[in-house]
Amino acid sequence: MGEFSQDDYVAVSESTSTRANHSSKVSLLPLVFLIFYEVSGGPFGVEDTVQAAGPLLALLGFLLFPFIWSVPEALITAEMGTMFPENGGYVVWVSSALGPYWGFQQGWMKWLSGVIDNALYPVLFLDYLKSAVPAVGGGLPRVAATWALTIVLTYLNYRGMVIVGWVAVCLGVFSLLPFVVMGFLSIPDLEPSRWAVANLNDVDWNLYLNTLFWNLNYWDSISTLAGEVENPKKTLPRALFYAVILVVLGYFFPLLIGTGAVPLNRDLWSDGYFSDVAMIIGGAWLRWWLQAAAAMSNMGMFVAEMSSDSFQLLGMAERGMLPEFFTKRSRYGTPLIGILFSASGVIILSWMSFQEIVAAENFLYCFGMILEFIAFILLRIKHPNASRPYKIAGGTAGAILLCIPPTILIGVVLYFSSLKVMFVSLIAIAIGLVLQPCLKYVEKKRWMKFSHSSELPDLGNLDENRSLVY
Repeated sequence: MGEFSQDDYVAVSESTSTRANHSSKVSLLPLVFLIFYEVSGGPFGVEDTVQAAGPLLALLGFLLFPFIWSVPEALITAEMGTMFPENGGYVVWVSSALGPYWGFQQGWMKWLSGVIDNALYPVLFLDYLKSAVPAVGGGLPRVAATWALTIVLTYLNYRGMVIVGWVAVCLGVFSLLPFVVMGFLSIPDLEPSRWAVANLNDVDWNLYLNTLFWNLNYWDSISTLAGEVENPKKTLPRALFYAVILVVLGYFFPLLIGTGAVPLNRDLWSDGYFSDVAMIIGGAWLRWWLQAAAAMSNMGMFVAEMSSDSFQLLGMAERGMLPEFFTKRSRYGTPLIGILFSASGVIILSWMSFQEIVAAENFLYCFGMILEFIAFILLRIKHPNASRPYKIAGGTAGAILLCIPPTILIGVVLYFSSLKVMFVSLIAIAIGLVLQPCLKYVEKKRWMKFSHSSELPDLGNLDENRSLVY
């Protein structure tokens, strides 16, 4: 069975299903910025790489790491996301390759890591704000501010994907502009010799790798929104390509400016330090602008991640993995119950520190990515002729080779995890292993209603169904 043509494939925007008509579709530019915010949101939070390893390794990390991790993950997302353009995303990939039990485990680990990830953004926002408003540095005012932010940003998600997409565009432009201005202002102060500073005997590898990993992953998150994308066959791969470029440039050049224009003091390079760099280079006005940009960036990351998490739960319910009430949409077409569940998780986890959140999230995310790589390779072997609107070149051998570098990196990240993070994460994984059989028992006893959407294709007949209608 050869390549399938435009006529064989009915894109999401062309489908006549009622499910697809709940809301307007997301076009290319908003999708680029949604991916940007799923992955990055700008250089806020990269400062720890300089503290952990110095300028040279920090700069090299954001140049080389994308080729080891980001590009392979983005390519796999482009192929699998166009092969299964529905809101279950990576849950559907793993289910089709390994069965519904492991699909559920993938959904559990990814949703949990996504919620943990979202708990970071109020923390990062307040870390940047506390230098200007010290009251939010701790105690009850910080807790109240965290809850208020979560409620306001959750409401934005409730209002619909198109609004979220264009909000992401506006926030992205606003968040990156101060670094452009800072770059021009820093030119007289740049000293290239500062970029070469490195001491391999004084590197906190755990902090360095976790910070790099956190800032350059989550490319697959956009797959859980594939059912909301306009013509995903073409739009998703193109958006991923543009987003990779935007993310890498958005990290590298601010680091180049900050480490080259300001005398190095590694101890100062922690969350929020770019606002101090802005003060040194441009003065108070630039610092306030950058702090506002950081706030807007964290808003963008929050709404993008919550969109992905909540639509993932909806997609799982449409596949019968979760109770039917998760398929309920608001009048704006957004997954109401999924949003409420995800927001509750964020509030519960908001007490954790930045580094604890990053480490726990990375541990869970690594296990989810291993399942994705296995599913990607198995589907190439078991269903070589299945419809793939975007297909990575190289055949099965190329697919295996593509997964080797990121898999090695996963092993390194897991090796450097602390015992505390490992213990908590393994408990979370164990809960998922038990939760799926419990839900099946609930379904068997009919204590809750489960259903499978008739509009979704049969995952067991991938080779037979060339025309995937979503």
